[in-house]
Amino acid sequence: MSWIILIFVLIIASIKTSNSHDMTVSVIIPAFNEEKTVGNVVNVVKSLNSIDEIIVVDDGSSDRTFQVAEDAGATVIQHFKNRGKGAAIKTGFKNSKGDIVVFLDADIQNLTAKQVEKIIKPIIMGEADVTKTKFNREAGRVTELTAKPLLNFFFPEIKFDQPLSGQFAAKRSFLKNINLEDDYGVDVGIVLDADVRGMNVKEVDIGEISHVLSPLNELNLVATEVVRTIVDRANEYGRVTMIDSLGRSIRMEILGLSLVFLGFFATFFIRPIPIQLGLAISILGVIVAIFYIIKIIKMSFNVFNRSDGRFRAIKSFFYMHSPILVSGLILIAMITTLLGAVHIGDGKISIEPTSRNLIIWKEPVQNKSIDLRGPYTVDSALENEITAIRMPQEAMNSLELGYGDSLNINGKRYTLNNTIPGEDYVMRIPVDARSYLGLNIRDVIRDSDLRNIFKNIYALKYLQMQNNTTLSVQEGVLIKANEENASIVNMYVNDQKVTTTTGIFRNGTYNIYVNGVYYDSIVFNSLNPQKTYYVDIGSYTVKIEINGETRSDMEFIPAGQGKFLNFIY
Repeated sequence: MSWIILIFVLIIASIKTSNSHDMTVSVIIPAFNEEKTVGNVVNVVKSLNSIDEIIVVDDGSSDRTFQVAEDAGATVIQHFKNRGKGAAIKTGFKNSKGDIVVFLDADIQNLTAKQVEKIIKPIIMGEADVTKTKFNREAGRVTELTAKPLLNFFFPEIKFDQPLSGQFAAKRSFLKNINLEDDYGVDVGIVLDADVRGMNVKEVDIGEISHVLSPLNELNLVATEVVRTIVDRANEYGRVTMIDSLGRSIRMEILGLSLVFLGFFATFFIRPIPIQLGLAISILGVIVAIFYIIKIIKMSFNVFNRSDGRFRAIKSFFYMHSPILVSGLILIAMITTLLGAVHIGDGKISIEPTSRNLIIWKEPVQNKSIDLRGPYTVDSALENEITAIRMPQEAMNSLELGYGDSLNINGKRYTLNNTIPGEDYVMRIPVDARSYLGLNIRDVIRDSDLRNIFKNIYALKYLQMQNNTTLSVQEGVLIKANEENASIVNMYVNDQKVTTTTGIFRNGTYNIYVNGVYYDSIVFNSLNPQKTYYVDIGSYTVKIEINGETRSDMEFIPAGQGKFLNFIY
């Protein structure tokens, strides 16, 4: 077993070794007036067999930097004027070819080959994507007074000892996907980009190195460019608004408005989400939005009052609050659209956008206070169902019909049946009925259009009976699109109330049947209506009482067009 483990380890080691030989290494040295030290830096790098190319970028030097670097054996690219350290690094990177790119300062006085190897090795061994260095020296003033405080504020996850070290290396695959700064902010910019993008960054201790000390005016420039880079990255990566109280309130306000949008869409357009959940999401969004809009108004008012430049304050106000303003306009547009789809009738408020129809009952009807209906897709009837219409329960509710009821369409009687599994919103209608109703296969019917499509169709519907009587009754009605003044009809069997229905009476005659056989007629006169009628059926005495007024979208069928009432015994 030990031999197997040893062989396995050797194989892994050989794979790592072979991979390291496959990765090429380029060294880029930005230089500005560094004739005294650049030659030594190039010579140290040349002594390493792992380095494939050395590029010195002479950034507009006025001394012999170009000649010294070229004499030392480097490829030298010259800027005719000084453009900044970052610009020199960008030029060198564009002209390099290595899979690993190493950046070294040209003013290092005591650089060693071992130090350069330490920078490269973690990337070659697969331990890091980016390496940066730290070394023995007194803490830099720019690092301690500017870089570290800002990094702790905006990027607290970064804990490097020397975040501004100028010596570092990175994989080309990473560097080509970021924007390199043109100035002294290039070093910290690379570190921040690597951190935010999830790269593996390793800080390598390379011991002691000596730099030429920069004068105070140059340190001021370095500090300015480092601060700008950190703040720019903080803005770019959303770190400023993460700590800004107004920005946080704005984000929470947008969250509240977004929850309102989500709740609306869940209620009207996303079938799998229950209506109660959609409404709850909207209510939560309203609460969050109201709470934070109050906070934003208070903070904005205070800022505006303290500002001397009112125009700039208004400009800043619009810039900061434009997402809320746009979200608010969208919400207003959505609400006005919904209000434009409101239908108010007796007993209910129906809100129907293009998709589902939301119905809020003003008074409980059949124990329902909220309902969602439609839309429905028209399809052909099933085989051998030429006298049946399959209709979803929601459509039945809108038509105020029940399964087992029937429709008389163009002289043919069609029984209403339930939909088959998986077709909750499909209407299967035989071809003759479709042709008469003006429907085609794959037509989509909105719930509010349903009664218009079946307008003036004769329906024979069963009334729900109470008290467990063996007597049942069907009523004949014409489906209407709009509500009109109507009458309330109560029915009693042996003086016990068994059912109530509503419908529109016109002046004229209405026929009563028993088991499909004509029994009697009643005459309705709106000026002097008779209130009570009696029907004797075996041992039952049925009292029909017209009592009270209401609104209805069903019209009782008159004589000559169908059966007003059909008692089944």
